[in-house]
Amino acid sequence: MTTSSIYDIPLKSLDGSAANFKPFEGKVLLVVNTASKCGLTPQYEGLQKLDSQYSDKGLKVVGFPSNEFMGQEPGSSAEIQDFCSTKYKITFPLFEKTHVKGPEQSELYKVLTSAQPKAVANPGSDFEKKLAGYGQAPKNPSDVLWNFEKFLIDRTGRVVGRFAPDMTPDDPILITAIEKALGAN
Repeated sequence: MTTSSIYDIPLKSLDGSAANFKPFEGKVLLVVNTASKCGLTPQYEGLQKLDSQYSDKGLKVVGFPSNEFMGQEPGSSAEIQDFCSTKYKITFPLFEKTHVKGPEQSELYKVLTSAQPKAVANPGSDFEKKLAGYGQAPKNPSDVLWNFEKFLIDRTGRVVGRFAPDMTPDDPILITAIEKALGAN
């Protein structure tokens, strides 16, 4: 797949309309699989802050709800939209529920996980070990680990980073990667 083809992958907006990443060409994207009933759901607040803080520099956060991790995104598109806009005042784009792993994995997530097979975790993080303790270890080493895993795409459409679910949006490791991607021309 060529670097520009990430912009051509067919997607659906949360309202069901056809979409793709073409409107975001030339921007830095932070792609996040989200869920409304997860212990990490409060990250929505930090993601919105990132989107607002860096939008004038070219960052766009985009969310892909997923119900693949213990059913933590059970709602309909309308319920997801209502939850996100009411509880967290989300203004960044949300897309339809997406399969981020397994045999039904979406084309977008196939591209993301093959480009960056392993997420960067905080030193000393035991998140993956905790998930394994709950019987939630990934079946494939490149699988998305859990809700709120983050992929960073540079201005040319190249996947340049992947960050563990428990890495918060204000983590210096993530902020540094975003600023580096925004500064590269």
